[in-house]
Amino acid sequence: MEPSSQPVPFPANPAQLSAQHQLVYQQAQQFHQQLQQQQQQQLREFWATQMEEIEQATDFKNHTLPLARIKKIMKADEDVRMISAEAPVVFAKACEVFILELTLRSWMHTEENKRRTLQKNDIAAAITRTDIYDFLVDIIPRDDMKEEGLGLPRVGLPPAALGAPADAYPPYYYVPAQQVPGVGMMYGGQQGHPVAYAWQQPQGQQAEEAPEEQQQSPSN
Repeated sequence: MEPSSQPVPFPANPAQLSAQHQLVYQQAQQFHQQLQQQQQQQLREFWATQMEEIEQATDFKNHTLPLARIKKIMKADEDVRMISAEAPVVFAKACEVFILELTLRSWMHTEENKRRTLQKNDIAAAITRTDIYDFLVDIIPRDDMKEEGLGLPRVGLPPAALGAPADAYPPYYYVPAQQVPGVGMMYGGQQGHPVAYAWQQPQGQQAEEAPEEQQQSPSN
């Protein structure tokens, strides 16, 4: 089945419906894989640049973050008696790289949602997606985790219907509206920036609606 640029009519044949969902799933999965590869390449380039800067660093007196503030935080631990002069320097660089990487990962989520302003829910998404940031999950407000699709159901038919494992679906992805028959669209909080997350209407609900229409048709 070749994809068409025209809107796809809702098919009456269940087999045709399943084939269309299969096509949509394959297209969405391919897009998700391409997006992941692009983001991984950005992260590799980021770390290559950071490592090069660290290896070539010669100025250890000027820092982005204040060493006095870092040293004060370190001394908040009552078990720490003395701190060498080099320790705050290492912490300053580590905090700088941490902020830069978290910003980059957050900006990826911003671009996925077709926005140009990084928001706190983008930071929440970056933390939730990244295993090494799991120690920060508890500080994320639950409302932020629900925004911008973090808690949305996955698009398409249930895995059993497609013969795919449950973890085979990407967490979320964009699908052109005309390619998804019988789905609803979820829009993000930003007005004018629709987020093309889609969910499949439960099959049970579709089955209940069909008899009701048949019962109403004779009265008309």
